[in-house]
Amino acid sequence: MFTTQTLWNFFYVLIFPGALFTAVVGLFLAGIDRKVIAHMQHRIGPPIRQPMYDFFKLMGKETIVPARANKIVFLGAPVVGFISLAVIMLFIPIMGFTAFSGNADLIVILYLITIGGVALIVGGSSSGSPYAGIGISREMVTMMSYELPFVLVLLAVARKVGGDSLVFSMEAIAEWQAVNGSLAFHWSMIPAALAMLLVIPAEVGMQPFDVAEAETEICEGPLIEYSGAALGMFKLNTAMKMAIMTGLFTSLFFGGFRTGMMWSDVALFVIICMVVTLVCITTIHAVTARLKIEHLFKFFWTFVSGLALASLILAWMGL
Repeated sequence: MFTTQTLWNFFYVLIFPGALFTAVVGLFLAGIDRKVIAHMQHRIGPPIRQPMYDFFKLMGKETIVPARANKIVFLGAPVVGFISLAVIMLFIPIMGFTAFSGNADLIVILYLITIGGVALIVGGSSSGSPYAGIGISREMVTMMSYELPFVLVLLAVARKVGGDSLVFSMEAIAEWQAVNGSLAFHWSMIPAALAMLLVIPAEVGMQPFDVAEAETEICEGPLIEYSGAALGMFKLNTAMKMAIMTGLFTSLFFGGFRTGMMWSDVALFVIICMVVTLVCITTIHAVTARLKIEHLFKFFWTFVSGLALASLILAWMGL
């Protein structure tokens, strides 16, 4: 027999702030990104709702499974990635509201985000395409590149909030910012915030860090053999990552803002996510060219990791 709490849990997972909310916000941010880039290039561009149209169109197309592919893995990979991403938003406070919270939220989020990347690697490897093999190797190097500064950013925030210890609870981080002000306005956390802004486009797989897919070189890499609903799910996963990473940045560094009303808090959350998208994804995409894989690795393990490490050292010193 379903209890009231069980029904609420289903609502959280399926509607808000879970799968439906994350998907809608992600597709909206993807549409904003495409529209603004078009205007920056003196084009009209597609409507903001175009990513949603593309998704539903792909969901209605036939999914062709290559003869050499492992069918179960090939079709299951995008679903596994979708589930892992849909769960992440449950742990991210939306200006004070959190569906689920624990003592190790940051660790759970880190693992769940990684599952999305692993799902792309496993799905691409199951297709048997040589282009997918090249893309998989690039995706693994890319993941190893940005994971280090990403972890350092999370540790810096955890140390800053915890004082003499580490706090991995997203709810506790949001409450600390409500009392002490947003971390983005603490000078010791500014390098970590800048590092996080550079990690976001790499995690989402946007230019100049889209070396794994690189349409002009290896024809979408791991996704080359995907079509129909399976390809639509991977495209949706990319949009959801955009919502999750910008939402995570918003909660980690701007979690101190409150309006007192649920609907306005959600609207403020989405607006900040949109601004973050325009700053760290759209602008970087518009003004940079795709990096080589060796340059990407060096960039994240030197400059970006150095920024995150600087904040971690300052937080460890109590500054």
